[in-house]
Amino acid sequence: SLKAKGITGAGVMIGTPEYMSPEQVEGKEVDQRSDIYSLGVILYEMVTGRVPFEGDTPLSIAVKHKTETPKEPRELNTQIPEDLSRVILRCMEKDKEKRYQGAGEVHSELENIEKGISSTERYVSKRKPITSKEITVTFGFKRLFVPALIVIAIAVVGLIIWSPWGQKDSASIPTNKLSIAVLPFEDLSPQQDQEYFCDGMTDEIITKLSRLKGWKVISRMSVMRYKNTEEDIKEIGKELNVSTILTGTIRKEKDSIRVSAQLIQVEDRSNLWSEIYNKKLESIFLIQSNIAENIIYALVDKLSPEVGEQLQKNPTESLEAYDFYLLGRSSWNTRNEQGLVKAIDYFEWALQIDPHYAAAYAGLADSYIALPFYSSYPNIEAFEKAKIAAIKALEIDDSLSEAYTSLAFIKTLYDWNRKEAELDFKRALEANPNYATAHQWYALYLLHMGKFEESEEEMKKALELDPLSLILKKDHGIILFYARKYDQAIEILQNTIELDPNYSRVHETLGRIYAEKSMFAEALFEFSQERDLLKTWDPRLDTWIGITYIKSGKKSEGEAILNKMLEESKEIHVPPYFIALLNLALGEQDQCFEWLQKAFKEKDQWLCYLKVDPLVDSARQDPRLKELLQKMKLEDSQ
Repeated sequence: SLKAKGITGAGVMIGTPEYMSPEQVEGKEVDQRSDIYSLGVILYEMVTGRVPFEGDTPLSIAVKHKTETPKEPRELNTQIPEDLSRVILRCMEKDKEKRYQGAGEVHSELENIEKGISSTERYVSKRKPITSKEITVTFGFKRLFVPALIVIAIAVVGLIIWSPWGQKDSASIPTNKLSIAVLPFEDLSPQQDQEYFCDGMTDEIITKLSRLKGWKVISRMSVMRYKNTEEDIKEIGKELNVSTILTGTIRKEKDSIRVSAQLIQVEDRSNLWSEIYNKKLESIFLIQSNIAENIIYALVDKLSPEVGEQLQKNPTESLEAYDFYLLGRSSWNTRNEQGLVKAIDYFEWALQIDPHYAAAYAGLADSYIALPFYSSYPNIEAFEKAKIAAIKALEIDDSLSEAYTSLAFIKTLYDWNRKEAELDFKRALEANPNYATAHQWYALYLLHMGKFEESEEEMKKALELDPLSLILKKDHGIILFYARKYDQAIEILQNTIELDPNYSRVHETLGRIYAEKSMFAEALFEFSQERDLLKTWDPRLDTWIGITYIKSGKKSEGEAILNKMLEESKEIHVPPYFIALLNLALGEQDQCFEWLQKAFKEKDQWLCYLKVDPLVDSARQDPRLKELLQKMKLEDSQ
């Protein structure tokens, strides 16, 4: 009923899909004729007790306004005069040129109908909504319809002046209004053992909202720092620089799920929208889409068909596959060898259940890309598997930003196909401009090419979307390190350590910078901090320690580390690039190039830094270096 739908002002529903015109659904320019359509919907509901189109989600209702013809009102209430039914349907014509061109025309038509009704016909039945018991009430036509029409007509005129329907697009809304952080959903399950499921819900809603052009959606890494927080909403909004925040809880028990969600305006902590869903677990994708749609309607009142279609797409039809996918993403986010190996298993299990699960293929690609950076896993094998998975993901869903990003990074690190890599990065960002990882990896691509300023700008975009991410802050420091902006890098990395002193790779990067500044004691201290945190031998760390010893005059200690690395390389994979750097630091330039050639043959991922690495500066005039850079398509790129 109108009351149940929350009618506003003088009887006109604002910003709800039940009353939207076809052109409004499409995001086209609207005028008074769009309001005439909405007026027709209200009249339809007044005389039949139901809206013309119903559906499970706001989007499904909106699409029906564009594609389906409403039932004649007389079919639902036989006591409605035929002329009245005709007027209502004309108001609701799909083509706005066929509608009444103004509220005055509708008013005149209804007055004529009222005058032509005999006294015995002045009482019609109004049915209650289909959710109520089927009882009828009588009312006087003149006493209800004509006064109601006048009120509605006045409201229509008002809408032309101030309704958000009259906006041409969301660009007219202040940009800061279209910014949101989806905080981690709280686990209220009986055993509180559904953390991965709650995190997955957070991730899925972030992903759905991230596709919206002109929106700022904070990425996962930053929002996860507020898990179980008691921090004030205003403070969180200030720290993340957003105007709205979504909070929620989940209670999952057997095959049932209860989800509570609330959209809060940061400025005054007011509730913009809230809902409680009590559903079967199989409705989880419907709940995710519905939450995303309601957030959009709460902030901009409309949804383009393209975005709406994306929101409605289910990633898989299998809840079991979805569960494995969530476990995979949870493991991938640990960014360590054990977690990445687990992630690969989970994604593969998901794909055994649903071989058409595009997001699971993208997750598999991401995991294989990261694995050589956190383990001794052979990079050629890892990147080949990553490439196959990314291509498969795009064959299933060519709109998947994650898959384009993975494929682009593979083309950077493995194929050395710079032009295609850049195209794929741009495709990724077109599909999802809020995907921080795409900005991050694109920034690293630009760094490899020696485009320092562009690289830093791209990393800043990533940080705007994920301002508390330790990985992004560390990578920002790496860009500044390779750009030789050492003092700026030190400041950023020291601030990152204050956020989390247990993030080992920040200590590593800071130590490398200290070594380049000949601050050897400080460098070795940072490396020792990292070693304590890693609790395992790492050839990457030993390389930086060895070079620091050599730079500080302790050549024998550096040689000992090189010899140990050569021994270890007989048993496990050691990136040849590291051995090349140690040889160069020791003055063994020919040995260095032998290992660089080996790195080239193995497609060592660290070789991508060859153009910009300060540790290679002493060999810049060697023609062998120029030849190698040309083979990797890194020469003449500035």
